[in-house]
Amino acid sequence: MTCKAFIASQGSKITVSRGKLVVPDCPIIPFIRGDGSGPDIWAASERVFNAAVEKAYNGKRRVAWLEVCAGKTAREKFGDWLPKETVAAFQEYLVGIKGPLSTPVGEGISSLNVALRQMLDLYVCLRPVRHFSKVPSPVKYPEKVDVVIFRENTEDIYAGIEFKAGTAEANSVCRFLKSEFPTFFEKIRFGSKERGLEWARVAGLPSDLYKETEVGIGVKPVSRAGTERLVRAAIQYAVDENRRSVTLIHKGNIMKFTEGAFRKWAYDLARREFGAIGIEGSSWCRLPNGTVIKDVIADIALQQVLTRPEEFDVIATLNLNGDYLSDALAAQVGGIGIAPGGNINYVTGHAIFEATHGTSPKYADLDRVNPGSVILSGEMMFRYLGWHEVADALVKGLNAAIDTRRVTYDFARLMEDASEIRCSEFGDNIISHL
Repeated sequence: MTCKAFIASQGSKITVSRGKLVVPDCPIIPFIRGDGSGPDIWAASERVFNAAVEKAYNGKRRVAWLEVCAGKTAREKFGDWLPKETVAAFQEYLVGIKGPLSTPVGEGISSLNVALRQMLDLYVCLRPVRHFSKVPSPVKYPEKVDVVIFRENTEDIYAGIEFKAGTAEANSVCRFLKSEFPTFFEKIRFGSKERGLEWARVAGLPSDLYKETEVGIGVKPVSRAGTERLVRAAIQYAVDENRRSVTLIHKGNIMKFTEGAFRKWAYDLARREFGAIGIEGSSWCRLPNGTVIKDVIADIALQQVLTRPEEFDVIATLNLNGDYLSDALAAQVGGIGIAPGGNINYVTGHAIFEATHGTSPKYADLDRVNPGSVILSGEMMFRYLGWHEVADALVKGLNAAIDTRRVTYDFARLMEDASEIRCSEFGDNIISHL
């Protein structure tokens, strides 16, 4: 099922051989336009991508774009938020890209983005964050931010193991804890209706207010295998790109057997597989090439990425921490409107690159929204494919377009002497500077 006709013979599949991608000169790449402002953004981005490929290879290479559906468009056309054919296309063709998707409210799966990551086991959420010259920023020295975040994508709180308060399932979990792990059950402050009634009495509240047990329960799985594959990818990236450090960000001081285990397993892997040696007087260690493996508590890290961002280079962290950190750092360089992202399985080769912002439905079909997030996600995708010339051209084009101060409304309202132009016109501006 596709959103429009496509002749598969126009391109060839990307494959994997001995752990490496084999990319033909005309790869088939599935894409999702996205909801809300997504179609406008994609229209501009696709033209920029095609122009960059032409510029880099002079017709010797091109992309065969395959449109597939998810989100509101898929719901309206096919009655399904995430058709199985869409998942199958990403599975078959290995590498794809997508615009922002609506999250169903009151029905369907909790998050389309999370569902795709879990279905394809895209265990790395890769978020590079850097500042582009002249992009408005709320901080004084945004140019100090140059960070690549490796966020674990399949475990932690986002695994989706939750039980709604008041349901038989939640009550069953409470009974199980009370029976098998009474010490832990005691930590659930209102895990029984007796405690709720007692609190109502003490607080002078109506006695029937808490007559039923209502407590939502969530499970936070963190595994050694999941930790190691994430940290292995982060350290290998740091080695390959000659980065100064890998910072493990965690809350192991409180969650000792999940986030604390993440920290321990990460250090163990660095020593076992990468030959890291401990730094005297510290829990940190150093690789033979000089890259430092260190760790920081998550709440302190959220302060330090703001006050001294130059101390962070590559970050490896769990799912929830990574969500917070990615957006906090993106805000320092101009916001998530131009923040790219990729979801990758480095073993199977599967990857989906995506806009990291929302759908902005109030701007749908108005040709106003900045296409930078999708364009920079495309830059990540082409670099992942080994088409570095295209990736470099995209960065050059975007940088030069911003320098002209002919930009979309989000930049124009914050830049001095800027001219506001449409999304499509901004795409033209980038193309003219490739």
